[in-house]
Amino acid sequence: MRILLVEDDMMLGDGMVDALRSSGYTVDWLQQGMPALSALKSEEFAALVLDLNLPDMSGIDILQKIKTNAHTKRLPVVILTTTDDEREIQRCYDLGANVYITKPDEYESF
Repeated sequence: MRILLVEDDMMLGDGMVDALRSSGYTVDWLQQGMPALSALKSEEFAALVLDLNLPDMSGIDILQKIKTNAHTKRLPVVILTTTDDEREIQRCYDLGANVYITKPDEYESF
């Protein structure tokens, strides 16, 4: 199963890639939203793990684009971010996110 990870934090990204690969997944890791949108248009993924706070665009914008595109609207999306605001969480679910995970303060606890 191939997963696209969109995460700009190097330490967390490395850890996520290691954890997913050790669980048997193939992982493509990108650190910005625009390349992620391009990859989603041209390649097939089983799921997307998406940070909301990216350097080039909002993860919310990416989520909206994915869920309004006929090719990607059924793609499972896991939001992985530092934001724990209830309104933001609800907004992501309203837009079609499947899971919302708040990043812990310490990498080791994640």
